[in-house]
Amino acid sequence: MMENHSFDNMIGMLGRGDGFTLGPDGKPTAMNPYANGTIQHAFRMPNTCQLQSQPSQTWFASHNSFSNGTNNGFVSTPINVNSSVINGAVTMGHYTEEDLPTTYSLAKQFPIADRWFSSALAPTFTNRMFLLAGTSMGITSDDMDQSTILPPRGTIVNMLDNFNISWKDYVSEFPSGSSLEIIPLSDNLTAAANNKLFPEFFTDAAAGKLPRFSFLEPNYTGTSQENPQNVANGDSFISDVVNAIGNSPLWSKTIFILTYDEQRGYSDHVIPPAALRPDGVLPIVSPDEFIYEGFQRYGFRVPTLVVSPYAKKDFVSSMVYDHTSILSFIEKKHNLPAMTFRDANANDMMDFIDIEAMERKRPNFPKMPPLAPPENTTAALACSLTGLGVIPPPGTTSPPNDHGGNHGSDDHHNHQ
Repeated sequence: MMENHSFDNMIGMLGRGDGFTLGPDGKPTAMNPYANGTIQHAFRMPNTCQLQSQPSQTWFASHNSFSNGTNNGFVSTPINVNSSVINGAVTMGHYTEEDLPTTYSLAKQFPIADRWFSSALAPTFTNRMFLLAGTSMGITSDDMDQSTILPPRGTIVNMLDNFNISWKDYVSEFPSGSSLEIIPLSDNLTAAANNKLFPEFFTDAAAGKLPRFSFLEPNYTGTSQENPQNVANGDSFISDVVNAIGNSPLWSKTIFILTYDEQRGYSDHVIPPAALRPDGVLPIVSPDEFIYEGFQRYGFRVPTLVVSPYAKKDFVSSMVYDHTSILSFIEKKHNLPAMTFRDANANDMMDFIDIEAMERKRPNFPKMPPLAPPENTTAALACSLTGLGVIPPPGTTSPPNDHGGNHGSDDHHNHQ
């Protein structure tokens, strides 16, 4: 699970699935209005870097971007409830295959989802709790104290422990590099034994000694693609991981799921649908915020793809998924009970798998296909020192010295 990008922002230019509508000039037609009615067109990001804290994906900002079911508020939304700073033009930026060659190479060959939504219109901790436990237990902010927020059934790794199913959490550092630290109940006796520094993943993959379930965590300050990181570094991380899996003796038995926790305020044109609430717990919000629809609404779309020898070829799944679909898949595979109502009813991802190929033991991808190498060159990484570059002013389609492509999302606006 990488961080903080929408489907349109990352792979809207892929040409597969429900991405951008392109105009005669080959550029996205998507646009979003400011509060005064001025239009912000989609554009290709000036380079592979990002702004420091813009745009925002707080509970407040996400619901204002959703804007009563119009997706019209991305550009005009304040970054938080008390801020005069708006998300602004950068929300309409996007990347291309030139920026993210490995990601695009994977998404062109392996199945993708074009209706995979984050689990809630909320930031990182909320969505990672849904991934791990099927609920956030009311958490709506990364700043909230989770020390007493204990899901009744714990986390998926607690469930794996209960049924003696091996797992490891490969992290860049421990404990701060582990998503399991978000939920205190995960901090049990097995957590320390099963948290491994990331180089051990490459060793285990090469030796054919990966556990039944591996949680692969990027470096959250360098390779997770959260702003202001250079997304080229994340593309390189994905390249290293996928090639290690493809070269492993366990390739024939592996399914690798790549997704993003939420969209960080970057625009997307698909309206998040209603969702089944996971439990009876209401959102915990500050006095100046609203609970909106509670947790009965998915968050915005995020890029998701499935890599496996038995993955369907040339396939786009348009079933509705969220992060609890991963829980549903694990539960189905290992015959485990559900964590909450949400994962109990989530689509379980078997739509990505070619069952007939499995029955014949004739994999669609007997070997990892050739992948484009990442563009983490000296030139691509130069912006890490020089900055993002020029964001286009309202009403324009391309920033000055546009280095190719352009993006958009069919969105609209309205403060709540």
